[in-house]
Amino acid sequence: MHAAFPRGRFAAEPWAPPADVEDTEDAYLVELELPGVDKDQITVEVAEGELDVHGEVRPREHTGVVRRHTRRIGQFDYRTTVPPNADTEHISADLANGVLTVRVPKTEKGKVQRIEVTS
Repeated sequence: MHAAFPRGRFAAEPWAPPADVEDTEDAYLVELELPGVDKDQITVEVAEGELDVHGEVRPREHTGVVRRHTRRIGQFDYRTTVPPNADTEHISADLANGVLTVRVPKTEKGKVQRIEVTS
């Protein structure tokens, strides 16, 4: 192998994709980078206060000799705890432009309520 193309590193264990979690007024948004992954390769589950996104990035067919390979392939697994005010019955997931957005709505009881202070 030519020195200009160093060998990439791969892990046999599941890896976690890069993710951002945003806390908006009415929902939590979890955005995961999954370029090249089809929606049928992704499973989104919620159970016992935990959101689990897992699946597989499959290697693609190459017509030439691969000189460098640094993109992750194989099983991925992203887990995070959902807050107590999460409405787990109405979670939605959308995949667009290589980004999976999981929307976890907040329940009414989780919204901030301002209490007026009286004398």
